[in-house]
Amino acid sequence: MSKFITFEGCDGCGKTTVLKLVSEELSKRKVDFLLTREPGGSKIAEQIRNIILDKKNIEEDSRTEALLYAASRRQHLTDVVLPALKQGKLVLSDRYIDSSLAYQGYARGIGIKEVMSINAFAINGLMPDVTFFLDLTPEEGLKRIASRSRESDRLDKEKLAFHQKVYEGYKIIIREDPKRFVIIDARKTPAQETKEIVDKIMEIIK
Repeated sequence: MSKFITFEGCDGCGKTTVLKLVSEELSKRKVDFLLTREPGGSKIAEQIRNIILDKKNIEEDSRTEALLYAASRRQHLTDVVLPALKQGKLVLSDRYIDSSLAYQGYARGIGIKEVMSINAFAINGLMPDVTFFLDLTPEEGLKRIASRSRESDRLDKEKLAFHQKVYEGYKIIIREDPKRFVIIDARKTPAQETKEIVDKIMEIIK
């Protein structure tokens, strides 16, 4: 049976690292899955991602940003997620609608309900079966980002206060839909997090 599982968290929480390890473990177990990401994940969606995250686009309006994320999301669903689910695959996505609700809806001040209405048109009812939230404070996440060698993007450059609002936004979203979320303590080692996540995924698909 196909399942749609998403991964959320503040910048620097380690999603990319953990998802790589989770993918390796699921492959060992012969699970038929697809790993993808947002924004992006397909040709057109990746082009929209480049606009959103380009550090040169400092004048990008908050509502424009929210609409671009929704547009990228729709294209990604059409190109990647929906076909995979129809084929009966397990789909793992690095970010989905909750990111828009926390970042644009709450942290940008547009409103969680307002951003949800924009995305309702884009997702056409497709919500995740389960969402793993890698729980790490914004302070610790930004420390991790500062220590990395990868180039930072436009959102990485936001001040601590913005990332604190993102974290608050996630907490509100989780409180409103607690059954969908699985909270993972992102202070643990990647190996510990991976085992916890994989164990839960195997439980879900069985």
